[in-house]
Amino acid sequence: MATGAASQQQLPPYRGYRHLKTLAAHERAVSCVKFSNDGTLLASASLDKTLIIWSASNFSLVHRLAGHSDGISDLAWSSDSHYICSASDDCTLRIWDARSPFECLKVLRGHSDFVFCVNFNPQSNLIVSGSFDETIRIWEVKTGRCLRTIKAHDMPVTSVYFNRDGSLIVSGSHDGTCKIWDANEGACLKTLINDKDPAVSFVKFSPNGKFILVATLDSTIKLWNYATGKFLKMYQGHTNKVYCITSTFSVTNGKYIVSGSEDKCVYIWDLQQKTLMQRLEGHTDTVISVTCHPLENKIASAGLDGDRTIRIWAQ
Repeated sequence: MATGAASQQQLPPYRGYRHLKTLAAHERAVSCVKFSNDGTLLASASLDKTLIIWSASNFSLVHRLAGHSDGISDLAWSSDSHYICSASDDCTLRIWDARSPFECLKVLRGHSDFVFCVNFNPQSNLIVSGSFDETIRIWEVKTGRCLRTIKAHDMPVTSVYFNRDGSLIVSGSHDGTCKIWDANEGACLKTLINDKDPAVSFVKFSPNGKFILVATLDSTIKLWNYATGKFLKMYQGHTNKVYCITSTFSVTNGKYIVSGSEDKCVYIWDLQQKTLMQRLEGHTDTVISVTCHPLENKIASAGLDGDRTIRIWAQ
């Protein structure tokens, strides 16, 4: 009995998030926001063809990265928070130095259509990208060379993500499937979801690598057990029928699922109980992307063209 009581006491009480700051520097929709892994910086990508690096302490603009010839859909940080990779509608990816002198170090060419999603492996020697050309590509960071092209899906690839040791890649697609790939061989190990409808709009491994968060265009987010191939939890209440909205895990003060929504709000659910804890209002268009600070109770969210801002929320 005593042990149960002690473990219950360790659960931190939920404290609501409040609006801390609005960042307005992009001229078009903000497609993606991500805190660096060390928590010192925030990066945002936009359809205005630029990336902006912000200080995560006072949220001042540090640098604007320009070079893409079309809008940017996604960005990823290297594990050491030194590099950013951006995925663009100009069919390329770019690797940038996120510290002075903020140079573009490599341009990754090979996709034949919009590059929609990107992520580094934990070792940050590889990058995985997904494209409207229906392929996944694995790139070598050092040389910028494409090591492998996987004909992965029958429709645009919406999301790609490595697991915690870099051995697996999960991908999602508008074709309604979610697949697990061997990162070395490029072989499909498992098809987690195989429905024509609804489209899979976002996938992500949990921090411990045992679960996969899958968002679909029926306003549903599910937590799947990778090993058993069964879904464990379902999170609903938000609206997601059109856009590939990202969701994420919040782990700094208890365990929560955070997602954007087409009703212009940010939604926060208790991971275990599946209960909606909070709905953050303030954006004036679809919230397409959310990111949680790795160490502090802070969330950044990004709005589409009718909004064009990043909002910072804190407890």
